[in-house]
Amino acid sequence: MAAEPRPSIRRKPRIRTVLLLVNLLLLALPLGGLWMLRIYESALVRQTETELVAQAAVIGAAFHAGWLQAAGPEAEATLAALPLVPPSEGWAPRFATLDLARDPILSPPPEPTLPAAPADRFARIAGEALGPVLAEAQRVTLAGMRVTDHAGIVVATSGGERGLSLAGLEEVAAALAGNPASRLRARREPATPAGLASISRAAPFRVFVALPVRAGPHVIGAVGLSRTPSSIAQALYGKRWELAGLTLALVLVAAALAAFTAYTVGRPIRAVAEQAKAVAAGARVPMQRTRRSAVREADELFAAIASMAGTLERRADYIGQFAAEVSHEFKTPLAALRGALELLQDHAATMTPEERAGFLAQAAADVERLDRLVRRLLELARAEAPHAQGPAAATIGAVVEVAAAPFIAQGLAIAWRGAAATAAIAPETLRSVFAILFENVRQHAGAEARCNLSWEIAEGQVLIRVSDSGRGITAANAARVFDRFFTTARESGGTGLGLSIARSHTEAAGGSLRLLPIGPGAVFEIILPAAPGRAAES
Repeated sequence: MAAEPRPSIRRKPRIRTVLLLVNLLLLALPLGGLWMLRIYESALVRQTETELVAQAAVIGAAFHAGWLQAAGPEAEATLAALPLVPPSEGWAPRFATLDLARDPILSPPPEPTLPAAPADRFARIAGEALGPVLAEAQRVTLAGMRVTDHAGIVVATSGGERGLSLAGLEEVAAALAGNPASRLRARREPATPAGLASISRAAPFRVFVALPVRAGPHVIGAVGLSRTPSSIAQALYGKRWELAGLTLALVLVAAALAAFTAYTVGRPIRAVAEQAKAVAAGARVPMQRTRRSAVREADELFAAIASMAGTLERRADYIGQFAAEVSHEFKTPLAALRGALELLQDHAATMTPEERAGFLAQAAADVERLDRLVRRLLELARAEAPHAQGPAAATIGAVVEVAAAPFIAQGLAIAWRGAAATAAIAPETLRSVFAILFENVRQHAGAEARCNLSWEIAEGQVLIRVSDSGRGITAANAARVFDRFFTTARESGGTGLGLSIARSHTEAAGGSLRLLPIGPGAVFEIILPAAPGRAAES
């Protein structure tokens, strides 16, 4: 019967769990890379938005100063005519808010339109002074820049929209209402291929930012900036050395995972396989414990191989010892038989009829002893051969009655008693065990001996005791009574194999047979698993 796995083995993961975790981790690497690229693309957009916000804040401050200078003493009256848009109190930082995963990419901005009225006079003056600054700044920032008055009419630009209205542009309208706005819009012209090191941007959309220009509680204009963010390819090219290091790190991680899998799964199994090969080749080497195994199958395999190796070694020892014992038992009758035959062959003519009859009788007795030995050896081989135990049940009383009948006919007194009980053993096997014990009483207990047999059921087991009224077994012989070929009744036909066969039968059925140290005669105890509710056989 295979041994149950130890609790420490049960706590370890199985190979499929380790492989699943490794594969999930390997799968997570590229998925994580894609996720990181998406986050990085959003970071590029936010970086562009932050830069545009900073530039717009500076341009707005310059426009505000130019407007106040141009308005001079008329500034208060002009502002009074504008709607009130109360500003927030204290500091008003503007952080990047765009996110590619959340914000849609809108259609390209509409074309500027002709205004119904000219731009604010003071805004035009401030815009004329700001125009050259925007054009020069564009050379460095690469951003499109526009400054409008309070009605959305462009008064300063890095392009050619001066005098046109941007009031229809959503983000400009929001800025004129006092709310900063950022949008993602598709490019009006298709993205042109650009080299990785080029300053041209290949992204298919632009970032639009619009900030209001305030003068107290009034909005005197808006600053709108737009720029195409860097593409992933260009950004990755700029980080090519860092990415090369990351790639190398991923390769090392993959190699480490492969080494971990080989260490935790392949190494212990390979070590056990090498030990199994050594055992299969006949080497008598101790099974070395596979250390640091991290999976349950490796420990289970080691336990199974160690058990198999131990079984093979015990079987080899048993066969060697058994062969020596058999050769010893066969040697004496064979030598006697050979001597008798040689004497008859050489001196039969000079022998008297009585002498020839004596030698022939001796030879016949030796042949009969050899025959008994062979039959007993076959019984022992069948009893000790490993075989699957099918469901079986034997009624104790019925089996005892059948087994005792031939011995009672020969004059042996046998009595038995016990309640109805069924043991989980084949009836013919149990009959063989009883017959061996009855034969043991007949050979050793004396002609007037009686044999008593009783049984009971306790804790799911059938306890059977077979005792006799003979002189018992000495302490020295009791230690060897189950040894093969040990007998004190060799002259009366004893082979010394009966009790070994009986014990093998009971152990094969999951029970036991032992000699109890009580008297006055010999007392053997058989313990067998009970089979309640089974159909009895006899």
